[in-house]
Amino acid sequence: MTSHTEEVVHGGLVLALIVRADFQAEGVAFLTPQTYSQQLGYMRHPAGKVIVAHAHNLKPRTVEYTQEVLVIRRGKLRVDFYDEGGEYLESRVLVSGDVILLIHGGHGFEVLEDIDMIEIKQGPFVGQDDKRYFPNVDASRVKLPS
Repeated sequence: MTSHTEEVVHGGLVLALIVRADFQAEGVAFLTPQTYSQQLGYMRHPAGKVIVAHAHNLKPRTVEYTQEVLVIRRGKLRVDFYDEGGEYLESRVLVSGDVILLIHGGHGFEVLEDIDMIEIKQGPFVGQDDKRYFPNVDASRVKLPS
């Protein structure tokens, strides 16, 4: 990863991939391995570039875990990471233009400044059957990188 991307890892398990607003690469750069059920790619092309028209073939896939992508359009959000059992691990702060792919473990959020964000995940949305809940970390225990 570069200084403009970060993998949040605990016990060898990747919890999240953060792509900061200032990330840039030429052409097409896929930032996730083929093993993830959600692929995150970045594209940068000059004006006039033509991308060949296409349609995607029907390809059955098995999705075992919901993976979410959040796009922070405006504001500031703290993301708290938890293990599968609900134990708090650490946190990161996202700002306007940042993107995060939530891969494994649990997560919670605190809005630090008014935000507009977009959430992208596999469907269909199955409501409360898709999650289990646990207590949010107390603000006095939040761990951010220095």
